Amino acid sequence: MDISSAIFKCSAPDLDSCPDESLPEFAFIGRSNVGKSSLLNFLAGKRGLARVSPTPGFTKLINFFTMSKTWRLVDLPGYGFAKVARQDSAKFNQAVLEYLEERPNLHCVFALIDSGLPPQEMDLEFVEWLADKAIPFVLVFTKTDKVNSAAVQTNIAAFKERIAEWCETLPEIFTCSATAQLGRGALLNVIGEALATVQPDASLTEPGGPVQEVVAPPEVLPPIGRGMNIQAGNRKRSNSKRPW
Repeated sequence: MDISSAIFKCSAPDLDSCPDESLPEFAFIGRSNVGKSSLLNFLAGKRGLARVSPTPGFTKLINFFTMSKTWRLVDLPGYGFAKVARQDSAKFNQAVLEYLEERPNLHCVFALIDSGLPPQEMDLEFVEWLADKAIPFVLVFTKTDKVNSAAVQTNIAAFKERIAEWCETLPEIFTCSATAQLGRGALLNVIGEALATVQPDASLTEPGGPVQEVVAPPEVLPPIGRGMNIQAGNRKRSNSKRPW
């Protein structure tokens, strides 16, 4: 899959401020300092597209990037970020949750996990929330260049074991490293396969308009919509104080 152009579209503080729903969107999210911005730049093939900051949690708005004028990468604020007022943190999380639950043109969420860490409760809770809400997602273990391959596989296996407790079918799992330039093709293939479900149409471009997304009837589409590759029942989390 080739990317002919990568252009910043806009930043949105909430769902109402998001751009029109004409193009398919693929959202990336993870804990602070998981390497999200570096990965987005690596995927887009454009250094500096998403701002990389040494300060964890720098991304505070929902950022949209139009790729090849036909689809969008969406950079979501990381969860668990520090140095943000408590009330602002809650507001950002609410905006993310509304986007994930209500955005009709969201095709897939790429949930980023630090490959150098054992399963973190915050990551596990967020992945379970995605499954409970039947939001299509894949798992992407990042920064594989910073730890030996045996440790990466051990951490992935431990994560799979934890989510298998409530996940009947495991989601697709990928590894990547923006520094070592590994994993780009596999992640773009996920996006390419999703885009293949959208009927080709000359009006599916930006800029220019009106732009309209033409989608095959629901019964024709493969199971890449809500609930792709995963089944899980809703469960209460009485001890969790997080929005999800």
